[in-house]
Amino acid sequence: MMAFGALFSAVGLVVDDRILVGAPIWAKPFKFYLSFTAYGLTLAWMLAQTTWGRRTGWWAGNVVVLTALVEMVIITGQVIRGKRSHFNAETPFDTNLYTVMGLTIVVLWAATLVIAVLLLRTRLADRATAWAIRGGVLIALVGAGLGFLMAQPTAEQRAAGNLDTADVIGAHSVGVPDGGPAMPLTGWSTTGGDLRIPHFVGMHALQLIPLFLIVLVLLAPRIARLGDARVRLRLVRVATVGYAGLVALTTWQALRGQPLIHPDTATFLAAGMLLAAVAAGVGAALRTTPAPDPVSVHTETEPASDSEEFTA
Repeated sequence: MMAFGALFSAVGLVVDDRILVGAPIWAKPFKFYLSFTAYGLTLAWMLAQTTWGRRTGWWAGNVVVLTALVEMVIITGQVIRGKRSHFNAETPFDTNLYTVMGLTIVVLWAATLVIAVLLLRTRLADRATAWAIRGGVLIALVGAGLGFLMAQPTAEQRAAGNLDTADVIGAHSVGVPDGGPAMPLTGWSTTGGDLRIPHFVGMHALQLIPLFLIVLVLLAPRIARLGDARVRLRLVRVATVGYAGLVALTTWQALRGQPLIHPDTATFLAAGMLLAAVAAGVGAALRTTPAPDPVSVHTETEPASDSEEFTA
């Protein structure tokens, strides 16, 4: 369903030249459909790894699907009407639609939290896999939660003193109005902060951290050190902590009203320290270790599990 929606939106991008808030009107549903497709497929795979509370996980997964569909029906409907979906308080109808969207996202976030708890309680056979899955879903929860910052009235909207009659309440951008100069493809602001950046980076930890481990496993036959499960575990830990640091850094930058592509000295220093810490962690993870026994070459296990390590 979401993949079909992405295809439908892609056609809209080609045949509909309307512009809304400085961007092609079908750009938002196209990106949201793609994001929800990746989100749903990844959660489905993660739920398949659980060995505890599978019925609860089934219900939570269905809630995620249902709430995502409601969200996309409203976004698509508003595009057809030529109206913005987020932050729209222009009419009582638009306000009610946006309220429903907010409630569905809260429920989706709560259902994802339930799935995260199930994954935390599941004992996975490979410890690196456990770290990748748990770290990915927890950071994704934080990233999704950052979206709630956008729903708050901006400082400029509060200063105007007309929140009861304003047509727009909330914004993606910090320090500048939405719809200004933006980066290609992403649409992120190039003149002010943009909370969509940490929101995006955080949510896609769900895919990127497990993908990092998959890459390590695929490279293991060619790189001897990666054949050691303990090395892979250390590298995944470093990647997870480093990724969390990146989410924190981009959030801090956005909240200070600073464009991603125009960092100030403080941001440069913080990014440099984060990069140095990650590099040091990678170096420590790859340092020579005593040769493992034949069993531990393939997995470093947690007790009592039916799940298996990533395989090529």
